[in-house]
Amino acid sequence: MPHAWTAPPESRELRESLRHRVKLAEMWTQCKAHAHAVVAKGGIWVPITDPYGVEGPLLPDRVNLAAPCKERIGSLRRFVEAFDAEIDLFTRLAQYRLARERGYTAIEQIPGIGPVREQCFVAEIGDVHRFAGPTQLTCWAGLTPSHHESDTKVQRGRITKQGSRLVRWAAIESVKMLPATTYIGGIRDKAVQRRGHRNIGAVAAARKQLAGARLLGRAITTSVRCTGRPVRHEHPNSVGRGSCRS
Repeated sequence: MPHAWTAPPESRELRESLRHRVKLAEMWTQCKAHAHAVVAKGGIWVPITDPYGVEGPLLPDRVNLAAPCKERIGSLRRFVEAFDAEIDLFTRLAQYRLARERGYTAIEQIPGIGPVREQCFVAEIGDVHRFAGPTQLTCWAGLTPSHHESDTKVQRGRITKQGSRLVRWAAIESVKMLPATTYIGGIRDKAVQRRGHRNIGAVAAARKQLAGARLLGRAITTSVRCTGRPVRHEHPNSVGRGSCRS
């Protein structure tokens, strides 16, 4: 019988902190969207790009809004400020826990991967050696198309979206803003031209991005096991090409 992989206690603790931060970010976004809806309900056009920037707190005093609307916006702004503090706190806690992880600094070399997406990869994937190849990892992340087969007829559908939602989100978002001069960006644009849809191109590039993260993680952990210290490896998708960090 095949054995199921169970994450060690350290990985489970890191996942709890990371998932709580993601939930805080979702509530932070909901509060912002709610405040925008209150302003739009009053028929007010917002002349600034960031209502929560330097001039944002002065906006309710400059526009003609009813008193209940101003009170709701003030309450939502206080919620956003509180969520900002909590999100920063849990981001620092995750970075502190990951400071001793060998693969954390290595994944930072991948173009398009930021600090939060690094945390998603390391915490959710765990031991990368448990995947025999990149196909198994992308299938586990739900980035492979569904497969329907009957006799000699085979039909492939949308991606399965099974497995870790955070890994799938981090992989797809990390390739959307990459320039076309990068290796992954070129794969994304070619898939868009061939299939005619930008989401299909993003998913195809995300599979390559995740495969590159797996190869880099295996190289780092293997070098540590052999030499006792991590060796800096260049990501195969970033050699001689432009990069973009988001």
